[in-house]
Amino acid sequence: MLLITFLDRIGSGLWASVSVLYFTYVSGLSIAQVGTLAAVSGAIGIAGAPLGGRIADRFPLTRVLIALQVLRALASFALLTTDHYPLLLAYSAVGSLGDRASSVLTKLYATRVAGADRVRYQAVNRTVSNAGWALGGLAAAAALTLGTTTAYCWLLAGDGLSFVMVALLTLPCAEPPSITRIAATADDAPRNGRPANPWRDRTYLAYVATETVLFLDDTVFKIGLPLWIAHSQGVPHGLAPLLLVLNNLMVVALQVPLARYGTSTAAARNLLLPLSVAFALGGITMAFSATGGTLRAVCLLTASAATFTLAEMLHATVSWELSVALAPDNALGAYLGVHGLAQSAQRSIGPLAVTAAIATGPLGWTLFGTTIALTCAIQHRLVRDRLQRSPLSVPPVTVSEH
Repeated sequence: MLLITFLDRIGSGLWASVSVLYFTYVSGLSIAQVGTLAAVSGAIGIAGAPLGGRIADRFPLTRVLIALQVLRALASFALLTTDHYPLLLAYSAVGSLGDRASSVLTKLYATRVAGADRVRYQAVNRTVSNAGWALGGLAAAAALTLGTTTAYCWLLAGDGLSFVMVALLTLPCAEPPSITRIAATADDAPRNGRPANPWRDRTYLAYVATETVLFLDDTVFKIGLPLWIAHSQGVPHGLAPLLLVLNNLMVVALQVPLARYGTSTAAARNLLLPLSVAFALGGITMAFSATGGTLRAVCLLTASAATFTLAEMLHATVSWELSVALAPDNALGAYLGVHGLAQSAQRSIGPLAVTAAIATGPLGWTLFGTTIALTCAIQHRLVRDRLQRSPLSVPPVTVSEH
């Protein structure tokens, strides 16, 4: 499954870095049309996480994953067949729906395969994912030096072919067994013989709401840092891509080592406290970067990027563990699907939050980091009672992987 993740991310890296350029120069769309297409397809993609999780609780997980990869491949190839805006919008939406659903189901597969070692497995999976994404991005950058329509089309075709390869590699994978939890609580028990419903679980929904805020680190790197640098006097614009490279290198180098600090549910919950400090420091260093000369700004922006990356890695470790530990086994797919909404929702609110911080100036970044830090403390308190009522003991599970 790690090889599958690697190939999947290479394909996504090929397309993500050129999608806007493709729609602009190949499909001939206006800026407004490209923006609308991204917004609408992203909004529809939000439904992919809970929908995919619900389906995975009813059908064999590997077969659902294969179907989703085929769907993503068809959506990518379909984009090559037309420049008609409504069709491009429809195909992009289908691709976004499949992408969000497959992301949740890949996490579910890893959870079932790794058992009690799920946090370390997810850390390795995330490292491989970042490496694949970076490789795809570098390949796209090299191809774009040609600057031709054919180059753009081949990159999109490469994205579709990666999904075909992933589907073929998933075919021989064994179906992972469901996790068995030795100790269960009344909260985990099915009501009226039916699986638990995450939409009626107020604690889990509140937890997902806090997760939406904690996932804002993603928007910091995609929008916050580039815009802040672009509007900072004396700061070279070339610093923005270098900080993204720093982010990727730190994740590849440190995600797995950091995972050992969250290998139990209690340890993962305790990580929320240093995580809150990391988010607060990230916001403060961003604020102070506007108070000095060029060298001072570059050093503080680099420190802020490193701190937000540390927060990103700590949150990934915490999120992987708590999202599973708080969910009942009889509806794990449905619960992880709802959890996937947090990442999707922040893609909508994240740009608004970050641009508001930039517009407010240094004080805005301080408030931004402090707000996320306080949310960490709220989540730490929120999950305490639920976890105390539900002591977990998850035996390791071994499944052959391809």
